Amino acid sequence: MKKKILIGFLATLLSVPTSGLFAGPLDGQCIALVHGILGFDDTQGLAGGLVKYWGGLDGYLRSQGAKVTTPGSSATNSIPTRASQIQSSVSTWMTANGCSKVHLMGHSQGGLVIRYMVSNLGFSGKTQTVTTINSLHQGAPMADIVLAAIPSWLQPFANSALSLLAKLVYRDGRPQDVIAMGKSLTVSYVKTFNTNSPNKSGIKYYSYGSEMAWADLIQHPIMALTHPITWAGGLYYGLGGGNDGVVPLNSQKWGAWKGTPSSYWFATGIDHLQATNLAWSGQNYYDVQGWYLNIAKNAKAGL
Repeated sequence: MKKKILIGFLATLLSVPTSGLFAGPLDGQCIALVHGILGFDDTQGLAGGLVKYWGGLDGYLRSQGAKVTTPGSSATNSIPTRASQIQSSVSTWMTANGCSKVHLMGHSQGGLVIRYMVSNLGFSGKTQTVTTINSLHQGAPMADIVLAAIPSWLQPFANSALSLLAKLVYRDGRPQDVIAMGKSLTVSYVKTFNTNSPNKSGIKYYSYGSEMAWADLIQHPIMALTHPITWAGGLYYGLGGGNDGVVPLNSQKWGAWKGTPSSYWFATGIDHLQATNLAWSGQNYYDVQGWYLNIAKNAKAGL
C-alpha cells in the first residue's frame, strides 16, 4: 500500500511542469544585463571567475523565475561597436531560450548601448522594456576632463598602448578602442547621441541610479578618488555636484526616473561600482538583491 502511495506521489510530481516547480515573481521574464566600460560576461567572469560584474545578481534573478543573460562585448570601444556585439549575442540567446521579447537592462555606458540597439539597430521589435542603471544620459564630465588633458597628437599613441593593454587583460579577441570609448562618454557626444537615438514609441524606458554622500576612502576606495573630479565637472556643465564617483546623478535620469536605493545606516551612499555589486562590493551597504528584484518586477509590470 505504501509503495503504491509513493509511486502515485512521484507520478504526480513528475507531471507538474518544471516551470511550475520553480516559478517565482519573475516567472517567464527574459532579461539581458548589459555591462558598461571595462565590463565582461559573467558566465566566465574575470580573473578566473573570481570577479563578477553583476556580483551574482544574474543567478539571483534566475532563482526568482527569470531567464537571464549577461552578454559580453568589447571592454573598451564605441557605443555602435558594442551595441552590434550585444545585439548579436542577445538575439542568439533569445532564440535558444524561447524569448520573443527581452527586458534590456544596461549599466553605465551599457545604458546607452541598449538605447542605441533599440533606436538604431532595429531591435525595438524584440524589446519589451529599456532600463538604465547609473547611466550617463547627459554625459560623464570626467571623460571630458581626462581627454582634454591628453594632447590630440598624443591620443593615437595613447590609444594604441591602452587598447593593447585591454586586449592583453581581457584576451577575448574582441577589438578595443580606448579613445573611442572615452569620447562616447563626453557631454558633447552624448548630447548628439540623444538627438540621434530618440526613444521608440511603444517601449517604456526606466532609469535608476545612486550617489555617494562624500569621498569616503573606506567604503569607496576607488570612487573616492574620482568623486571630486566628477563633482567639479558636474558643476561646470550644469549637472550638479551629486554623483556616484563617475556619473552626475542628474545625468543618470532618462525616461521614468525610479530613484536610488536605500543604503544601510552606516553607508556613505552607493557608488558606481557598488550599483551592480561588482565583485560583491555593494551587498554590505544596501539590499542589492531586493533592489534588483524591484527593478525587474517594475519592468515586468510596466509601471
